[in-house]
Amino acid sequence: MKELSYIFPNPPADADPARLDLARIPQHIAVIMDGNGRWAKQRALNRLRGHKAGIGAVRETIRCASDLGVRYLTIYSFSTENWKRPTDEVVGLMNLFAKTMLAEVDELHEEHVRVMTIGDLSPLPDDTREAFELAWEKTRGNDGMTLVVAVNYGGRAEIVHAARAFMREAADAAHAGDAVPELTEEALTQHLYTADAPDPELLIRTSGEMRLSNFMLWQAAYSEFVCSQVLWPDFDRYELLRCLLEYQSRDRRFGAV
Repeated sequence: MKELSYIFPNPPADADPARLDLARIPQHIAVIMDGNGRWAKQRALNRLRGHKAGIGAVRETIRCASDLGVRYLTIYSFSTENWKRPTDEVVGLMNLFAKTMLAEVDELHEEHVRVMTIGDLSPLPDDTREAFELAWEKTRGNDGMTLVVAVNYGGRAEIVHAARAFMREAADAAHAGDAVPELTEEALTQHLYTADAPDPELLIRTSGEMRLSNFMLWQAAYSEFVCSQVLWPDFDRYELLRCLLEYQSRDRRFGAV
C-alpha cells in the first residue's frame, strides 16, 4: 500500500487522510455511478458527453482504491433496464465501453488489476463483448485488486440465474442417483455471478439518489450505504475518502444489538 500522502497529496479541510484507519479499509467497495446525464445537462451537453466525462472518475476511483488496498471494486456500468434508454445513447455507451476497455487494459494490467464482468454479455455488440473478454483474458492471472464491471446486470436477474443453475445441479444429481443438494443461502450464493468475491462492505451511490436500482440485491444485505451528493463525473479520490471516513464512523452490528 502506498503512503497516504502519495494517495491524497492535497486533501481539503473536511477530509483529513490522517483520520483514515488503514486496518478498516473495506475489502469490497461497490459503486452506483449516477449523475452523468445531469452533469451534462447542467453544461448544455448531450448525455453521452456526460458518460465520457465519467471515465475520468472511474479511472481515479480505480487507482485510489487499488492504492488503498481494496481487494474488489464493483462499478455499475449498465443495467438490464438501461436498454430502455434512447437508441443513440445505448449505441454510444456500447462504443464507449469498447474503446475505454481497450485503451485502459494495458495500464490496468501493469497495475496488476484483474478485470472481470458480471451480468449477461450475450446481448452486447460483438466489439463491446470482445473488449471485455480480452480484458479478462489479459488480466485474469493478476493478483492485485479485482475490478468487477457490472454490465447488462440486474440483481433480480442474477438471483433468477443462480436459482436456475442450482435447479440444474439438483436435477443432474437426481438423474445420476446422487444425493440432491439442499437449497440454502450458501448454496445459492455459490451460483451468483460474485460467488468468488466477498459481499461489499461499502456501497456508494453518487448524485444524491437513495435507491439500489436493482444492484447487488443479494450481496448488499448488510452493506453500509453512503450516498454522495456529487455527480459522478465530479467524483474524485477526496470524495472517496469522505465516503470511507463515513463508513468507518459506523458501528457494523449485522443485526445484533
